[in-house]
Amino acid sequence: MTSDPRPSADALLERLQARDRARLRIYIGAAPGVGKSYAMLREAHALRDRGLDVVVGVVETYGRAETEAQVKDLEIAPRRRIEYRGVTLEEMDVDALVARHPEVVVVDELAHTNVPGSRFEKRYQDVLALLAAGIHVMTAVNIQHLETLNDAVARVTGVRVRETVPDTFLERADEVINVDVTVEELRSRLREGKIYKPEKVEQALSNFFRKGNLSTLRELALRAVADEVGEKAASYRAREGLEPALIPERVMVCMSSNAHAPRVIRTGARIAGRLGSKWYAVYVETPRETAARIRPQDAEALAVNIRLAESLGATVVRVHADRPAEGLIAFAQREGVTHVIFGQTARSRWEIVWRGSTLDRFLSAVPDAAVQVVPLQEP
Repeated sequence: MTSDPRPSADALLERLQARDRARLRIYIGAAPGVGKSYAMLREAHALRDRGLDVVVGVVETYGRAETEAQVKDLEIAPRRRIEYRGVTLEEMDVDALVARHPEVVVVDELAHTNVPGSRFEKRYQDVLALLAAGIHVMTAVNIQHLETLNDAVARVTGVRVRETVPDTFLERADEVINVDVTVEELRSRLREGKIYKPEKVEQALSNFFRKGNLSTLRELALRAVADEVGEKAASYRAREGLEPALIPERVMVCMSSNAHAPRVIRTGARIAGRLGSKWYAVYVETPRETAARIRPQDAEALAVNIRLAESLGATVVRVHADRPAEGLIAFAQREGVTHVIFGQTARSRWEIVWRGSTLDRFLSAVPDAAVQVVPLQEP
């Protein structure tokens, strides 16, 4: 029996809807100063010259002469003024932009957290509102602000980035463009005062802008864009019926009420993204952690972990079992899980002998799954 190579009705509908929806282009860079804003603004000029109605929603020039020169003759939307703790601050006015309804809006600093009192908490949510209103958006973000790379960047640079964008936001993008310059070019720009003020240059060169850091961040940016392009190409082939589907990979993250579990969740999201697979964040509720018995701090940590997993695209599953290993094994066998990510806690040798190791039991019961163990404690 041969399969029908024609796209299904659902695939055809998805293709037609994609043609009509507002488009999103994301410029990604390894670090500040690579030229993301400059590239966006040049494209904005090109689109305006072709007759499109283009408005700058928000762009931060940081005093960079090249970027400021690109902004000058573009229409800049007035910002919304918000009083917060006795200070007047400005944010992008989403409602005014929707009312103005240009064809294209330029939005810089995608990971920015809005001032309390804004319509949305995060700027990427502002972008989603513009897209929902049928407005095309060009936006920019540095690689260290992607949620699933948060741990990797912290290990490399020693800097924990607090403002993040969920990787699922990239899935909405029609185009993801890597703005890349060499490490030496970026450090030269820094020395010339094109990125930070002169008094901050030497500190930046010896910290975040070290050669090793920049090389790793550059590699992460290249990989992230390559992964996203690969996933979109695979989706396109599936929609067009160009090749039969491969045996699907399924990723399971063993989620817990541990406050350090976000490291495990981000790792699982990254692996699932590279495999282009569906993934689950599975929490086993044992008799010790029922809603009536779980400690308040553990319940709070669990709620945070569930929200993070959902924001990164996981299907969150709660199973009931007397022991974590029993619940995880049953779910993995039922769903055909191929990749599993465990968190490793610092347990004493006596605990492991007395209670047994969840990991060892899982490996014995599900020997065909690829298993990765992530330390829960910060390095």
